[in-house]
Formats: sequence, C-alpha cells, structure tokens
Amino acid sequence: MDMELALYVRWLHVIAGVMWIGLLWYFNFVQIPTMPKIPDDLKPAVGKHIAPEALFWFRWGAAFTVLFGLILAHLNGYLHQALMLGAGQGNVVFTTIGIGMWFGLIMAFNVWFIIWPNQKIALGLVEADADAKPAAARKAMLFSRTNTLLSIPMLYCMVAAQNM
Repeated sequence: MDMELALYVRWLHVIAGVMWIGLLWYFNFVQIPTMPKIPDDLKPAVGKHIAPEALFWFRWGAAFTVLFGLILAHLNGYLHQALMLGAGQGNVVFTTIGIGMWFGLIMAFNVWFIIWPNQKIALGLVEADADAKPAAARKAMLFSRTNTLLSIPMLYCMVAAQNM
C-alpha cells in the first residue's frame, strides 16, 4: 500500500511542481518582459485580474509541491537523511535529493514571505504608500528571478537523484 500511495503522492508532487515552476517561468520569461510593451490603458487588466489569479496558483503550487515532496520523502524513508544532506551516510542520492529539497524550501519561503507580500503591495491589493509600490515590485521581481535561477539546479537535483 505504501508503494501505491507513494506513486500517487509522486504524481501530485510533479503536477504541483509543474504548476509552480511553470508559472515562475511564465512570470520571468513572459509577463515581466512583456509588461513595458503593453499600452498603459491595458495594464490594469494584467495587474487587477491576470496577475492576482496567476499568483494564487503560483503560491499554492509552491505550497503543495513542498508538502507532497516532504510526504513522498517520508513515505520512501529518506526524509531525515535528505534534509541532513546525507551527512555521515556516504550516500550521494541523499545528498543530491537533499540539495534539491533545500532549494525547493528556500524557493517556497521566497514565494510566501517575500514575493507574495511585495506583490500585494505592488498590485495595490493592500494599502501602501505610492512610493512603496515600485520598491515592492522590484523586490518581488528580484526574488522571483532568484527563484528562477535556483529552479535549474533544483530540478537537476530532483531528476538526477531519481536516476542514480
């Protein structure tokens, strides 16, 4: 039963991960570079309708990716070893999956505690001074770009660990 459950949890982990990283790459490779080209009268449609909806799926994709990943590691019996980066185990798989897990945890932290709070300010979803909006938008963008860069070694570690 645990192997069957682990298979379902792995699929949920992958589906949530595709949602999360897909939206991360959409923001960084499509939305952010395209925004300056959008006529000013159309920008409110992005800021008021598209971005908040995409950010909803983005942050919950992050949360569920991490949740299902931790459950999967537990079901497969390597959660502790991976979080400890295989310290004292001499097992490269634990180290590799652990690096990927830590990148994922750092990225999810960035989503929930840096990107999302700053996006709420930048999009005017919470009260803030007009001066705070550009600074919040820049901070959210920089951490989103950081996550984009971290996503490459994170994905590499996740795939490599499963094929060692």
